[in-house]
Amino acid sequence: MDLLTHVLLAYLLTFGIVGFHVQYLAAGALAGGLPDGDALLYPLSRRFPIFRHHGITHSLTGVTILATVGAFIAPHLAPGSVLVYWIVMEAGGISHILADGFTSFAVPPLLPFSEAELHLDADRAINFATLALSIASFYVLLGVERNHVAFAEYLLTVDVLAAIYGGYLALRLAARIQIGRRRARLGGFDHVVPTGNPFVWLLVTERTDGGRRSTSYARYVFGRGIVAGPFHVEGPLEGPAPAGAPRTADEALEWSYPLARHASRVLDRTYHFGEAFREPEGTWTAVWYSLEFTLLGRAAGVRVRFPAGAGAPVVRSGFVRPPNAAV
Repeated sequence: MDLLTHVLLAYLLTFGIVGFHVQYLAAGALAGGLPDGDALLYPLSRRFPIFRHHGITHSLTGVTILATVGAFIAPHLAPGSVLVYWIVMEAGGISHILADGFTSFAVPPLLPFSEAELHLDADRAINFATLALSIASFYVLLGVERNHVAFAEYLLTVDVLAAIYGGYLALRLAARIQIGRRRARLGGFDHVVPTGNPFVWLLVTERTDGGRRSTSYARYVFGRGIVAGPFHVEGPLEGPAPAGAPRTADEALEWSYPLARHASRVLDRTYHFGEAFREPEGTWTAVWYSLEFTLLGRAAGVRVRFPAGAGAPVVRSGFVRPPNAAV
């Protein structure tokens, strides 16, 4: 989940715990974002994996240490109770863990005692709709309303935002549970992948065997069932550099997959798919794209174009439009 939404959720939670006390709201909101500070520990995490992103700072141990340290420092910055500071910062940190575990991220809440992960797959890791709503919410709370409207109007805004986010999370979780129960009847797919729409989901099966990976997926809409697919693709994880131009779509996919995997970390770390099509001049282009990282009909991915003759393929990563627009 994006940082702004983490901070906003922690702010709303803190408001629910202690009401309107600026120092505690600031502390709780800050604690909601602090676990993502582990991105600054990258050099250390190369030697000590426990400090990796979504490592110890995303555990109960990590957030409790941060809350304890913060609770003793905070009163020196803004008067308040050490105990209350600890409560709101602990709650803010826990909200971060739960929010990340709610999405397609995975977090280890019991580190360093257990590597068991919380991973509900009920929402996108980065959902641009909630990110936009969070940006708008901060603009309203801190820009439009702050010192400009009656306190009662501010309270109403907070209540409305709490209802919106609470209802959204409840809808997402209910939909994830329901589709999980139906999965066996829909073809036995191994994974359920959320999209930006809580009523639209992807059902995915991925297999890796003998140095090759095969992926199948279908698009599912509540009330309509599977509306597209299943689609299938397969390719080698590694392979020799292609020579010449492919003659078929299958050959274009086969040759391009190792190139695409190495060109995009996002592609390699998410469920993905590939399609190939013939250009008007007769050459082939393969498009490999993430099924999880999409925005407005485009997806993080790689386009591999094979020139005519013996030229090297042209590999470009970025946001691509899947040929069949299935995402």
